[in-house]
Amino acid sequence: MKVVVVKFDDDPNLYYYKEEIFDCRMNVTVIADTSRGYQFGKVVNVIDDYKSKIDNDYKIIRISNKKDYKQYLLNIKDANSAIEKCKELIDKFGLSMSIIDANYNLDRSQLLFRFVADSRVDFRDLAKELGAIFKTRIELRQIGIRDKAKEVGGMGPCGRKLCCASFLNEFDSVSINMAKNQSLSLNPTKINGVCGRLLCCLKYENDNYSEMKEKFPSIGSNYDKDGITGKVVSVDYFNKTIDIKDENGVVTKVEVDYDSEE
Repeated sequence: MKVVVVKFDDDPNLYYYKEEIFDCRMNVTVIADTSRGYQFGKVVNVIDDYKSKIDNDYKIIRISNKKDYKQYLLNIKDANSAIEKCKELIDKFGLSMSIIDANYNLDRSQLLFRFVADSRVDFRDLAKELGAIFKTRIELRQIGIRDKAKEVGGMGPCGRKLCCASFLNEFDSVSINMAKNQSLSLNPTKINGVCGRLLCCLKYENDNYSEMKEKFPSIGSNYDKDGITGKVVSVDYFNKTIDIKDENGVVTKVEVDYDSEE
């Protein structure tokens, strides 16, 4: 059994469906059942059986047709207008929130607004007025700052397109210890991304650094080998060297035998 991977405009995640329609090829647009009802999506991959990823009992309903596509474009246009109206109401109610986007499902039985805010927001009055205006079920969903960066996009400090906006489908947990493992400056301007959170790429090589850290002497430890005595003051994992400072303050660079170091 093949599995069809589908991407929807209003969701940064990927969704996995059993292949029950023969023409589900890459880049084909489909109508799929979701927790929000029927939605217009795009097939981004077709893979071998991957049961753990299949999303409940939702199904791909059909390959999209011209009528579906026209409705999809109309929904986008009207959702953009809904954003402007929602912003007006946010000002009216004095709410501290910023709308990121709005999306109708295919049959317009639900209108979803996503927003960011520094804290929890009581948007009950806002939801009621939006429902009265647009005559459909309203959902207001608060998303994280990392999700916002994924939606907006941009360039990272490396000069490349943000990882989250190009290939990351899920956010892994990133900790300050990963920066420490890599002997990076803990200056927030150096280790934080444009979203203000720790760089996602700190995760990529963390396992390698953790492995090397176990085989190299730690900074501050005593060193006494081959006639060189002192304290370890720096470690260079790439060049496989450490700096030893003796009691007279003289620093000696020592090569480390990575394969034999315990």
